[in-house]
Amino acid sequence: MKYLSLVWAQLFRSKTRTLLTLLSVVAAFLLFGMLDSVRVAFNSGSSVDGANRLIVASRLSITQTLPINLQSQIAAVPGVRKVAYAMWFGGIYRDQKNFFANFSVSDDYFDVFPDFVVPPEQLEAFRQNRTGAVVGAALAKKFGWKLGDTIPLQATIFPRSGSNDWPLQVSAIFHAKDPKNAGQEQQLMLHWKYFDEANDYIKSQVSWFTVQLDNPAQASRVAQAIDAISANSDHETKSQTESAFQQAFAKQFADIGLIVTAIMAAVFFTLLLLTGNTMAQAVRERVPELAVLKTLGFTDGTVLALVLVESVLLVALGGLIGLALASVIMPAVAAASGGMVQLPRVPLQTWLVGLGLMAAIGVIVGVLPALRAKRLKIVDALAGR
Repeated sequence: MKYLSLVWAQLFRSKTRTLLTLLSVVAAFLLFGMLDSVRVAFNSGSSVDGANRLIVASRLSITQTLPINLQSQIAAVPGVRKVAYAMWFGGIYRDQKNFFANFSVSDDYFDVFPDFVVPPEQLEAFRQNRTGAVVGAALAKKFGWKLGDTIPLQATIFPRSGSNDWPLQVSAIFHAKDPKNAGQEQQLMLHWKYFDEANDYIKSQVSWFTVQLDNPAQASRVAQAIDAISANSDHETKSQTESAFQQAFAKQFADIGLIVTAIMAAVFFTLLLLTGNTMAQAVRERVPELAVLKTLGFTDGTVLALVLVESVLLVALGGLIGLALASVIMPAVAAASGGMVQLPRVPLQTWLVGLGLMAAIGVIVGVLPALRAKRLKIVDALAGR
């Protein structure tokens, strides 16, 4: 610590170069903090322990359907309070760019989702209207829908009487109980019975069952019992948490973990080259100064340590600023979007990985300049050789 002031002075000997390098490190770790937080959040929630709600879907693929008669068998499992079901519809509104989640649901679907608030009179109106639909408040606001409006939904998978037209009437509008979950209001639900009767191709099938449990502590036991019902059949199931189910759904389109890893590998490779060049140039310019330090009694090991500490300090300073900015920016973006964009906070795991990367990058980019400083001969350095 007694040489910290000396290291600091060496680090900011060329303020412009150090500042530009520092900004590059900040940008790299800001990107890392945001992307890795999403990756960690995306890969969490695989365990069903402590869950009060499970999703039961096909073990083979999320695109595979399950027979509706599984509902009564699942409901009979001890520990199950309620069972609702849904079938992915995949319709579009006006243009494919106007994508939002839409699926057909059982009449008791909202009974297992107390976190969705639907006015009782509107929910009753939906249940009484065969072609009715329930839409999220955010979705209704986005398209200007009001109660009683007709939505000309177009099928992309399931035609009806040879036509893709599925006109639905807005019977109810739901809100997320927690404003932070306003992003969940970007969905539409129609009647499963209407869908089952009207579509041309598929009958008595659902995409998944939503199971509400009596006791979250029994989640693992209940999940195993449910999956045992269809074991060794042509419709084996996999019971999982809602977050795990959503991850599986998203992975149909892309492997988030792989994408994040590839982006960060490219970013940190570029950062290694940039900071390595900065440190090499900084040591090259300070050869006479390093020779003077050795003349004053600094050992080769001390000079090597000074250069390594300078390198690690440069990366650590930028990295900490970058991760701190990510911690501030992500909640701010989520709050500004009113819940439409859900970004997790930077978790402890990301901080720990970030600190490890800072140390590793600092040592890697500083080791060659530090070895050069260690091997420096005083006479040659002062003579300019």
